[in-house]
Amino acid sequence: MTTPDGVDDDKRATLRRFAAIGTGAPLAGFAESASAETGESDARDAIVGYLSTTPGAHFSKVRDDLQLGTGETQHHLRRLEDRGAIESYEDGDYKRFVLAGRFDEFEKHALGYLRRETPRGMVIELLLDPDATAGDLATSLEVSPPTVSKYAGELEDAGLLSREDGYAVERPETILLLVVRHADSFGERSTTLAQNADQLLEYDGEA
Repeated sequence: MTTPDGVDDDKRATLRRFAAIGTGAPLAGFAESASAETGESDARDAIVGYLSTTPGAHFSKVRDDLQLGTGETQHHLRRLEDRGAIESYEDGDYKRFVLAGRFDEFEKHALGYLRRETPRGMVIELLLDPDATAGDLATSLEVSPPTVSKYAGELEDAGLLSREDGYAVERPETILLLVVRHADSFGERSTTLAQNADQLLEYDGEA
């Protein structure tokens, strides 16, 4: 259903849900002041809220998940970035967005790969089982060994994985915390990881 102002009810509900998160974020004032200047909708607060729960999302995902138009999304992202509320970075063919000042370069690279299904699956499996082999990963993720090898090389080049003696996640505590904090945006296996995070941290500390 479309309301008299031309906004679909489902879209409005989505924007308001994320805007409620956005108005509670430390950087909400940037979005609010921008909206006040132009008398615009909840879209900017919604983007801030969305990026607080889904950091590293690329342009199309922000647009589609918030049910915004392409031009509308470009406009709001540009204004938020100009005001220092969010920042963008290049990740291959993608332009990704995070709240400003929240993540270092390593974390941004990590978020980019965690937003890709197969690399995320590999990292999560290795966090759950540091002794997992390439064959184990291929079986668990239902992909071919060459696919595992391809992404392992990319993860190594990005500084997220070591292949010196099997596969080992670099800075595992940092990546584990990223996954745990944003588990809902990374899928079911990430939720399982989050539920076991305390044990994993204890194990790593004992090692």
